[in-house]
Amino acid sequence: MAEPFVATYSIVGCDLEARQWGVAVQSKFLAVGSVVPWAEAEVGAVATQAYANPSYGPNGLTLLREGLSANEVVERLTAADDGRDDRQLGVVDAQGGSASWTGPGCNDWAGGRTGSCYAAQGNILVGEETVAALAETFEASQDRPLAERLLEALAAAQAAGGDSRGQQSAALLVVERNGGYAGLSDVLVDVRVDDHERPIGELKRIYELHRQLFGRTPERFWLPLDGELRDEVDELLGRLGFGSLEAWASVENLEERVNGSDAIDPVVLEALREASA
Repeated sequence: MAEPFVATYSIVGCDLEARQWGVAVQSKFLAVGSVVPWAEAEVGAVATQAYANPSYGPNGLTLLREGLSANEVVERLTAADDGRDDRQLGVVDAQGGSASWTGPGCNDWAGGRTGSCYAAQGNILVGEETVAALAETFEASQDRPLAERLLEALAAAQAAGGDSRGQQSAALLVVERNGGYAGLSDVLVDVRVDDHERPIGELKRIYELHRQLFGRTPERFWLPLDGELRDEVDELLGRLGFGSLEAWASVENLEERVNGSDAIDPVVLEALREASA
């Protein structure tokens, strides 16, 4: 059976201070998020594309878990693969080391670029400016959360030309130890657009929903829930038919942003006001 031909561009990156690793990808390929991105908290991240070898994902993470560097992982995976000339691969390891492989059989334009904490690569692109935009945008945004950096890199790459065949799907995967839902998962963000005329814009929209529902506002920015604000919140909850903020938040999937009754996350307050308007 022929392997999937994932002509695309992707960026694998990490934020060592936040202890996050992730992958963002876009392609003229249905459901690219089911093939290209792989990541494990405190281990690293992998993107496998072109005539994609899906085993590069789990096998690459296994090698990273064993302590191999990104360069060593690329060398080990490609050396054992007779189809390596048609593969493309990007890896970032637990220390922020990076490596990218573009086999000589990949269709033009194809290539990659690496730097501290990232590997950017693409094939069947309009030109190398797409990969340059991935890299330069990521490098220039070190003060922002990793998920946002990866998304903005995708958008910049599309603006620079993108996949020469057009657009269809996109995905964003970010992991952090105990950073996911309820602190019981390492998957911080896993959002995908499987088939859309403008997948990156749609991916941004879905990410914003994810951030609203599952993100966290530092508690120093929460508002004291007393006085006039307490009265307003009680009135809004009553208008909506709820006896407590926790009950309403659980219906709206905002329970991760509620912690007691002494203060309120501004995101929750805004959502409550909108719901009752």
